[in-house]
Amino acid sequence: MHFVQAKGILSQNNGMNIYRGCSHGCIYCDSRSRCYGFTHAFEDIEVKKNAPELLEQALRSKRHKCMIGTGAMCDPYLPAEKELQLTRKCLELIDRYEYGVTVLTKSNLVLRDLDLLQSINKKAKAVVQMTLTTYDEELCRKIEPHVSTTRERFEVLMRCKELGIPTLVWMTPILPFINDTRENIEGLLDYCLLAGVQGILVFDVGVTLREGDREYFYQALDRDFPSIRQKYISTYGNAYDIPSPYAKELMALIQNTCVANGMLCSPKECFTYLHEFPERYVQQTLF
Repeated sequence: MHFVQAKGILSQNNGMNIYRGCSHGCIYCDSRSRCYGFTHAFEDIEVKKNAPELLEQALRSKRHKCMIGTGAMCDPYLPAEKELQLTRKCLELIDRYEYGVTVLTKSNLVLRDLDLLQSINKKAKAVVQMTLTTYDEELCRKIEPHVSTTRERFEVLMRCKELGIPTLVWMTPILPFINDTRENIEGLLDYCLLAGVQGILVFDVGVTLREGDREYFYQALDRDFPSIRQKYISTYGNAYDIPSPYAKELMALIQNTCVANGMLCSPKECFTYLHEFPERYVQQTLF
């Protein structure tokens, strides 16, 4: 872990990454790809120690309230956050200035900050987004080794439901020949239904691989799933998009479940919901 003084914190679309790099060890992580230009080892987490100061400057200068997003590139609840509390400090600012927030994570450390997320949700909107890929706990430990298990993440979703904090699930990626089974998807869908999530975000049933990410993924396959690497190579070559052979069937299962239970499903619907600042708050500020 190393610290930097960042020059800015919010992207053009109001997203922020307080940390750069990750220690979760997920075998499929796209953020490892060389196109993102990491100049340090991926596990040597870069910490933007002045993130709260930069965020306060940005929030004070904005003309209109909006949703602030975090976690799209790097998880805001890495183990270092437990001590550094930079994500919490940023949430305190979002709460104080009455903006909305969406948090994407795989860690149950987010439970620590549910008081702030509940407060934000009462004033504007707070959405907890959780990635769920693997229903089987033992398999989850191989695919996502250093982070909360799927069951632990489900328990976060249930706690959010109790507090009235809306949630959304990223059911991606699904790895061909590993967890692209009907049993796996049905287990994850059951969790989503029990937790009453607003929507399920899935682009396709499969995974993407590119330079940097692919090498790490294949090393993990050699270690934990002998013989599957050659199956990937012979089936997909060096393709970027790696669809499951069962993609059509499993996507239909996800979409039909969403429609039957009133959950958002298409990426467009989900992203519209995540970026939409609540009209109720806009109306309140006009009178």
